[in-house]
Amino acid sequence: MSSDVKILLSEKEMPEKWYNIMADMPNLPKPPLNPATKEPVGPEDLSAIFPMELIKQEVSQERWIEIPDEVREIYKLWRPSPLYRARRLEKALDTPAKIYYKYEGASPPGSHKLNTALPQAYYNKQEGITKLTTETGAGQWGMALSQACNFFNMECKVFMVKVSYQQKPYRRSVMQIFGSSVFPSPSTETESGRKLLAADPDSPGSLGIAISEAVEIAAQRDDTNYALGSVLNHVLIHQSVIGLEAKEQMAKAGDYPDIVIACCGGGSNFGGMAFPFIHDKIVNGAKTRFIAVEPSACPTLTRGVLGYDYGDVAGLTPLLYMYTLGAEFMPPGIHSGGLRYHGDSPLVSQLLKDGIIEATSLGQTAIFEGAILFARNEGIVPAPESSHAIQCAINEALAAREAGEAKTILFNLSGHGLLDLPSYDAFMAGKLEDYPLPEGILNKALGNLPKI
Repeated sequence: MSSDVKILLSEKEMPEKWYNIMADMPNLPKPPLNPATKEPVGPEDLSAIFPMELIKQEVSQERWIEIPDEVREIYKLWRPSPLYRARRLEKALDTPAKIYYKYEGASPPGSHKLNTALPQAYYNKQEGITKLTTETGAGQWGMALSQACNFFNMECKVFMVKVSYQQKPYRRSVMQIFGSSVFPSPSTETESGRKLLAADPDSPGSLGIAISEAVEIAAQRDDTNYALGSVLNHVLIHQSVIGLEAKEQMAKAGDYPDIVIACCGGGSNFGGMAFPFIHDKIVNGAKTRFIAVEPSACPTLTRGVLGYDYGDVAGLTPLLYMYTLGAEFMPPGIHSGGLRYHGDSPLVSQLLKDGIIEATSLGQTAIFEGAILFARNEGIVPAPESSHAIQCAINEALAAREAGEAKTILFNLSGHGLLDLPSYDAFMAGKLEDYPLPEGILNKALGNLPKI
């Protein structure tokens, strides 16, 4: 029997199938468009960079998708991940709310990203691909794909956003330990990178730029495919193991969340935690609130527009129907590098449009305050990205105290921050500033959206 503080599942209770929310959504997003023809993409448009099994998952409306045995065996290195009751934090906040968090930081790379990196490497390997390229923001995804490629004896080439390459050198070291080649993006490795460096030699880089570089390399080689750590439907399907486990653990605790919270950059961590619970809202009428939390410096869901946009700066990717700040938007070099993306998951975007979920944004000084309060009470130093969910949970717990309501709050602690300590040093030294996005910069970026 699980304790009151730490709720565990056995290996036998680990999910055997991923959940696909597209089977239950009242409205599906508009289809991706070919960047050249502006017509809906078909399998042949994607086969140059993705294996067919992932392309099938991208458009599937089957509710359950079998997890391959080879993937489940490696999942067992850290899954099922623990669910905790944050009793010390509850006491510090003097709140009647119950706070639970699912901890994904015990995985080999220290974040949730390996949940999808493993199946992506596996499906590529099954179809004869020997090399993968990718981008990474803060480095969690690059670490995860590097480890997944190592497990399946594949090569990996990572384009790391330059500002994170400089801020988070030890994540780069981990990628190299697992055999990956890592380049600061924009780089001289690609035509798109060289073009951007010629225009701005001091560019801090962005996920949109790094995606362009990774896709360019993959599209040129038959033995190489591209892997994406967020945004796309198949990625969020793989991440559903988080929420599926959390539902079982909440049931063991005899509880069910009134509020589910996760940080949101491209949407994989939020979707992974929230989608299995959103099923209950759509199908069974559950009254749970779902809050996606993003940085105020890169407020895609809270200040972006819903429409077609490129996933990358060079316009090599399909046009996705999503909330966006514009592919040319250059986010400031905040320390939550994994959330510095101009767009968002089409599935998350559609759910927001339909009023099934909500979104909010926070400044980086607030989230570091919440991170330190959490660490001092719960003993885990969280990643800056995850700290958006923590601070939002704190805000909701304080609101419950003011209202005298015993709410049950669940959030996803998507990764630890032990490789983000320079960011904590900067915060504690008073060197971090908030970067609320000026309206003029936002309007300029939105003014260049594709005309569809």
